[in-house]
Amino acid sequence: MTGLQRIQDLWRRSGARVWYVPLALGLFGASLVYHSNGTDVGGLPNRPFDALAVVAIALQSLPLAGRRRWPVLCFALVSAGFALDQLRGYHTLAGIALPIGLISVAAQLEHHRRTTAIALTAAYVPLAVALDAIGPGEPPSEYVMFYVAVALAWGVGTWLRTTRAAEAERRRRVAEDTRTAERARIARELHDVVTHHVTAMVVQAEAARYLTAAPDRLDQSLTAVTDTGRRAITDLRHLLNLLNPDHGTEATPPPVGRLLTLVEQTRRAGQPVEFTEEGTPAESTGSADLVAYRVVQESLTNALKYAHGSATSVRVRHRDEEITVEVSTDRTGSKVPLTGGSGRGLAGLRERVDVLGGDFHAGRQPDGGFTVRVRIPARSPS
Repeated sequence: MTGLQRIQDLWRRSGARVWYVPLALGLFGASLVYHSNGTDVGGLPNRPFDALAVVAIALQSLPLAGRRRWPVLCFALVSAGFALDQLRGYHTLAGIALPIGLISVAAQLEHHRRTTAIALTAAYVPLAVALDAIGPGEPPSEYVMFYVAVALAWGVGTWLRTTRAAEAERRRRVAEDTRTAERARIARELHDVVTHHVTAMVVQAEAARYLTAAPDRLDQSLTAVTDTGRRAITDLRHLLNLLNPDHGTEATPPPVGRLLTLVEQTRRAGQPVEFTEEGTPAESTGSADLVAYRVVQESLTNALKYAHGSATSVRVRHRDEEITVEVSTDRTGSKVPLTGGSGRGLAGLRERVDVLGGDFHAGRQPDGGFTVRVRIPARSPS
């Protein structure tokens, strides 16, 4: 964590209270030094400083140190000090604490806001009457203008509160959208991993039923089922590691050679697959390699499920600027699906490719076969 980040973290954890005490002390000291430079309501002549002047300054300035935690109490003390300041004619610099305290009340108060505003207005009326009675007789417009200025401070505090609430709501929505997107991503990963491996195991186990008269081939088929199960466990463990908070959040592209392993697994399940890979994967392709792997995985899974035994071709081409994948299955083979499908596999692939700015096409060919063609920009962000 950098020094700036530490400061920002301290600021957030302290609730911006670290500067309240210096503000209160600074205003207290400045008001003692600079006399008769503050707010003047009622037009009373300036009175020389005495002990009550210090009390008025202390009541107005020092409560600002706790305005975050006790906004109403602090404002009540500030108001009492301000009334004493004006009725005695000190007109100290500490009078600026009144709008500051009022902004804090409007910004921090969660309940009884309307009642508080009415009470503050009601408290101002006797103060204005008293000042008018002992003063030289200021026109009523002067008191109205001061009230409008105070009301403006309340409006500023209300705006700050509304803005803060809107920002909190925005962050909540962003967090919720992020969690939803992450759940959807994990669901797609689980679909890809589980569907492919389980489909291969079902196909291999189904074939083993007819090999009881050939022990060697039966042993090979059961070994293939076991190997597929182990790979499924490994992939699931890797995927579940992504849920660990200490684990990196970025998707890890499959290592070099995983495509060939995927093809070999499909071949052992009884699917004839022709595999061609051109070019060399770039050192850094972002999520492109992972999405290309998932395209091949889902396409071979569909071939096993819906066209078992049909000739299938996989062509992957790596270029500097993009990765292209084409998986085709001809019309021969089983007509009955060996397992049911959710219909979300191809839709999930389309979403992944679209997010990376690529092109996705999947559909039947005139001869009855099925082809998936994908173009994925290399170095796409994860």
